[in-house]
Amino acid sequence: MLKRQRIIRMQIHQLMDACLFAVAFWLSTELRADPFVIDFLGLTAAPSEEGFLWIFLFLIPAAPIILEWQGFYSRPLIAPRRLIVLPLLRSCLIAAGLLILSSFFLRITFARFMVIWFPFVAFALVYLKEELLLWLYQTKFAMPRMRDQALLIGSPEDTARLQEQMRLSRESGLVAAACLDLADATLPRVVELMHTHSVRGVVLASRHAQLDWIEELVRACELEGVEFWLVADLFKTQLSRLTFDEFMGRPMLVFRTTPEMSWQAVAKHLLDFFGAAALLLISGVPMLVVAAAIKLTSPGPILFRQQRAGLNGRPFTMFKFRTMVTNAEQLKQELAALNEMSGPVFKVTKDPRVTPIGRRLRKFSVDEFPQLFNVLRGEMSLVGPRPLPVDEVARFDDLAHRRRLSVRPGLTCLWQVSGRNDVNDFRDWVRLDLEYIDNWSLWLDIKILLRTIPVVLIGSGAR
Repeated sequence: MLKRQRIIRMQIHQLMDACLFAVAFWLSTELRADPFVIDFLGLTAAPSEEGFLWIFLFLIPAAPIILEWQGFYSRPLIAPRRLIVLPLLRSCLIAAGLLILSSFFLRITFARFMVIWFPFVAFALVYLKEELLLWLYQTKFAMPRMRDQALLIGSPEDTARLQEQMRLSRESGLVAAACLDLADATLPRVVELMHTHSVRGVVLASRHAQLDWIEELVRACELEGVEFWLVADLFKTQLSRLTFDEFMGRPMLVFRTTPEMSWQAVAKHLLDFFGAAALLLISGVPMLVVAAAIKLTSPGPILFRQQRAGLNGRPFTMFKFRTMVTNAEQLKQELAALNEMSGPVFKVTKDPRVTPIGRRLRKFSVDEFPQLFNVLRGEMSLVGPRPLPVDEVARFDDLAHRRRLSVRPGLTCLWQVSGRNDVNDFRDWVRLDLEYIDNWSLWLDIKILLRTIPVVLIGSGAR
């Protein structure tokens, strides 16, 4: 099944699930208000339903977002029940929690039993829908409608691989009606097979086909009204994920090793902005106290400004509370022999340039707080690889290390919550950063933020 078809299928499911969550809320309120239930359980009369319309308006868009966040729609069309039950149960419980929060902010009173019933009613309705669809997909009536005939063209190895993948994937939407070796493929032969098998699409899988012959084949499919699919693994890549896009009206094959633009990426930007703003409001007064302490205990500016490498290596001015003497950069050359970190990064455990108060600030990472302004300015993120000084980036001896610059740098990262004081090899640092980039998700950001809290409170920050 093509990605566009999967998206449409997912959107249909999201619409149905949103309606089922709304129905579950309505059924929960009706069940709580039923006289028989009230008498049987010895409950008091249900509260007024005034304001419940706002809850419906909240649940309809929120339900599919929560389900997608929990991976409910990323499973195969016909999947094991555990891939349905666990994400659905988590989503129903999260929706119930958000329902309680919304009632607090909207000042709507819910009956306690109604809130308890809601997630289980929602779970039952959506799970029943999934069971009905699963049964329908496996009936003799539905299976022919879900499978179309396709003609496979390519080397014997490529067509055999495609045919096996179609056989194993019950949601591919295609069956191989015939396979044609590329060495024997002529335009008349292709057209003959298209007519014989009444194919919906022609799939060409080859890295060595001539472009002019492909163009003729595309034109033949256009005349027949048959779809033409070109397997676009033309190049053997190690890390890049291939996507198809459009630029200025022209089709593009995009090779990407970083997370692509998605609703999760939009949510990350919103989390960065509002999270940084909230943290600045909360820490505003303590930051003023820290600023006064720095000014009174050591000569020099309160803030330390330095050019750091941002997204794609673009320089920006990063802010920190000053924790060192004013001539720290000049003394760095004299301390080069004490560097404990391999590679271009400079690190000394008991750095003599650090001031007494600076040592306390660094222990609890308080010196990093001014970087919240960098987050608000869009130069940094709450979570991402730590930004390095521009001169250290220029000394990278492995170009692969620059891939850590392919995302915005962050206040905290996987390296910082994985025992950063025990990491003395720059390659291990980069490995953790690339692990974060390759496995990024909004949930991973949230987990790193939660793991950062005890790291800061315990004081296992920079030394």
